[in-house]
Amino acid sequence: MRKSSHEPRTTPTIQVLERMFTLIDALASREEAMSLKELSEVSGLHPSTAHRILNDLAAGRFVDRPEAGSYRLGLRLLELGNLVKARLSVRDAAMEPMRELHRLIQQPVNLSVRQGDEIVYIERAFSERSGMQVVRAIGGRAPLHLTSVGKLFLAADDLPRVRSYATRTGLPGHTRNSLTQLPQLERELLAARQTGLARDNEELELGVRCVAAGIYDDQGKLIAGLSISAPADRLDEGWVAKLQATAQQISTSLGNHHTAPQGA
Repeated sequence: MRKSSHEPRTTPTIQVLERMFTLIDALASREEAMSLKELSEVSGLHPSTAHRILNDLAAGRFVDRPEAGSYRLGLRLLELGNLVKARLSVRDAAMEPMRELHRLIQQPVNLSVRQGDEIVYIERAFSERSGMQVVRAIGGRAPLHLTSVGKLFLAADDLPRVRSYATRTGLPGHTRNSLTQLPQLERELLAARQTGLARDNEELELGVRCVAAGIYDDQGKLIAGLSISAPADRLDEGWVAKLQATAQQISTSLGNHHTAPQGA
């Protein structure tokens, strides 16, 4: 039966979009520019079809032509990617996963970022039922070497930078458990690099232990840390896997698709 001329023609449009995405994916798979022949072979599209779509993409700056007959991804995609990235706030991405983790373990869950030689608490999920007083409010700061998240950031630095931090700050202590000697600190940082976890064993506050996992952006850079705080005698090692899974979930929502080290 002949179709009415008034019916919407959605299928051809969808087909064009699918072909367009196929070509963009093909270009994304190579660092160097690709020829029309290569793109045709990789995408399975006829050269004339690929050429027509590539011309349209070039007109919109989604594809560049560095020289006649060759193509690469265009700056428009970079502009759009940066726009999306700028709108992806780590705090916004972390809020719901943090609340869910807190619901599971009933202990404070903290989100912190590095600023210079300190970490800054930018969000927290907690309730009075945890039985633990929250000492450092949102916006509070603490030295890197005395906190679980701070140790993650130091572990991400190379040895000269860690030693520079130690020299600059003098590694002051807050409790009898504080790591105030560089060799001790370096041993803990090595463990953090190997496991993807860092710990605070009553080093910032007596009676409080913490464990932290990192949050990474789309470039694999450590941008924040997620930590659990608990009374020293109640930190449950069974929470570690949940903490790591939550940190990975937040990282993935920020465009990171690499699996972080797992360990206890």
